[in-house]
Amino acid sequence: MTAPKFDQRDNRYKVDAHGGPRVHELSAQPTLHEPVTITDSTLGQWTEIRPHTRVNVSDIGDYTYLMERVQLDYTTIGRFGNVASDVRLGPTNHPIDRPTAHHFTYRASMYDLGQDDDAIFEWRADQPVEIGHDVWIGHSATVLPGTTIGNGAVVAAGAVVVDDVPPYTIVAGVPAKPVRRRFPENVAARLEATEWWQWDHETLAARLEDFRDLETFLSKYAPDDADALETD
Repeated sequence: MTAPKFDQRDNRYKVDAHGGPRVHELSAQPTLHEPVTITDSTLGQWTEIRPHTRVNVSDIGDYTYLMERVQLDYTTIGRFGNVASDVRLGPTNHPIDRPTAHHFTYRASMYDLGQDDDAIFEWRADQPVEIGHDVWIGHSATVLPGTTIGNGAVVAAGAVVVDDVPPYTIVAGVPAKPVRRRFPENVAARLEATEWWQWDHETLAARLEDFRDLETFLSKYAPDDADALETD
């Protein structure tokens, strides 16, 4: 291990850089910062997985990133997902109706006790987590199995999500409850109607400046009456 380089100044130590560099450029091919564990999952383009993250039977959409120590089980995340460190999505349940909740009853072969119980794994797979596009999930939040989070929603740090979250809604607490809407309903409807998350890479680049101002974006790309558009 490389020793840190210190610049001593008046009994203080300035550190310009130590440890691995933060990636400043991604590519269409997923960027994995080892160690990462991935099982039976798919990753979209321009995705980034930070160290000590585990992804199990999950699908991650284009441009979505997972920070350090995230764990996913039976989860689908749309495009442009923002997942902070220490988040748990779809933490698997134990069969608490049995005499014991310990996993030796369904991972029996691990303990040289007999055959595994595949029914438990099928039961878990039948309770997926569905997360829409442009969703931000804060540090140490937990989203329980069988939950759906709509496009543009925000889950506050430390929240435990047990119920579905409507699009463009901010939730917080244990259990998580709505705090407020991210945007007024008419603005959220206009944003959803653009389906901007489906735009290709070249279009995103060409319209980057417009993404930096809500009113500019709405005036250029959002229908004036998204509700009317949806019912046509």
